[in-house]
Amino acid sequence: MTLQSALEAVGTLVPSERFEDVRRHIDPKWVAEALEATGSATVRRRRLPAEQVVWLVIGMALFRKWPIHDLVGRLDLVLPGPKRTVVPSSVTEARTRLGGDPIGHLFETSARKWGHEAARKHAWRGLGVYAVDGSTLRVADSDENRAHFGVSSSQRGASGYPLVRMVTLMAARTHLLAAVAFGPYASSEQKISESIWPQVPNDSLVIVDRNFLVAKILVSLARDGCNRHWLTRAKTVSKWRVVRSLGEGDELVEFDISSKARKGDSSLPRTYQARAIRYQRPGFRPQTLLTSLLDPIAYPAKEVIAMYHERWEIELGYDEMKTEMLDRQETIRSRTVRGVEQELWGIFLAYNLVRLEMQRTAAELRVRPTQISFVAALRLVCETWAWCAIASPGAIPTRLRTMRELFPRIVLPDRRSARQYPRAVKLKMSHFDRKRRVEAEA
Repeated sequence: MTLQSALEAVGTLVPSERFEDVRRHIDPKWVAEALEATGSATVRRRRLPAEQVVWLVIGMALFRKWPIHDLVGRLDLVLPGPKRTVVPSSVTEARTRLGGDPIGHLFETSARKWGHEAARKHAWRGLGVYAVDGSTLRVADSDENRAHFGVSSSQRGASGYPLVRMVTLMAARTHLLAAVAFGPYASSEQKISESIWPQVPNDSLVIVDRNFLVAKILVSLARDGCNRHWLTRAKTVSKWRVVRSLGEGDELVEFDISSKARKGDSSLPRTYQARAIRYQRPGFRPQTLLTSLLDPIAYPAKEVIAMYHERWEIELGYDEMKTEMLDRQETIRSRTVRGVEQELWGIFLAYNLVRLEMQRTAAELRVRPTQISFVAALRLVCETWAWCAIASPGAIPTRLRTMRELFPRIVLPDRRSARQYPRAVKLKMSHFDRKRRVEAEA
């Protein structure tokens, strides 16, 4: 019996306890549209068709310790036949046929819906709260990956693995990804983020890292939308003129835009205004925030200061993705560029599916989505998908009732904001020499 038919049977047996795995969040029409739009739909009916390979790629992100070909059988992805699984070479060929474009299309379709809906639902003063920041992921050390993605270099030499640089637009209060862009390591975060900014919706606040304190980005972000705002921390080299005082430690300021920046973008004005808010937290140095939220009545300084510290949510989101979901094995398995791109989109999709399930659980338990344990939710999602794929319909209701009883246990206590953790290195570097790839002599 297939997973879908088993779930339908459960629905007829226990309507009040009806449950479907994470796949219910993705409309099958989205999958079909993604395959059609990218030219990946096939007429020939295979035992492992493209629609099932999509779920295989997502499963690769959730079940990191399982061999890829083993996932096909364990997750019941093969169409009915004499055998439960297919040979490993067929799985590789199926992934190659699919490519990365359909998974990317599916992610973009679902992320726009889930991410923006979540931001609107958990808005601050009518503004959806987002965060933008960059990060990196390692990829398999193949000649193709090394040539395309590149490596980092330092005084200690080149990195052992090629690196992908990525930038995400995240709904800060739910950690749902609304947009992602990635490329070679040599590309700057500012360059990679160019496709991100047009996807920021109206009536929003984007909290950004100081790396994005650039007139070309911030001026166009506020100018080219309706009620789109930004918030960041000033650099030590930032210079401005005070226009007038808005309150204690709160000023309207004006920045000059360099002729070089205006030469690169003729639409930029000579100057632009922002709001500078000075504050100091106990035990830390004084800081200055810069924002396009110019109205001190509509957006009180104390609330703006508290809002800036929600920027840390995107760092927690990256930690959930790397440390928990990828089990600190950030090295993407694929040894080809197309395979890496496919696998990355699958990782982002899988992360969103877990986060979507956490948001639903938080609503049922009437707590904040960030108060749900990602580790516990990830474990429940994986166990449910794997278990329902092989269970008989009659056994599922009891299992689901047991799981529902576990839900309250995955709620985290309130965060203790008074805690202070200055940045420090906890573990010293290894004494062993670093293994580096030896290039063949010409």
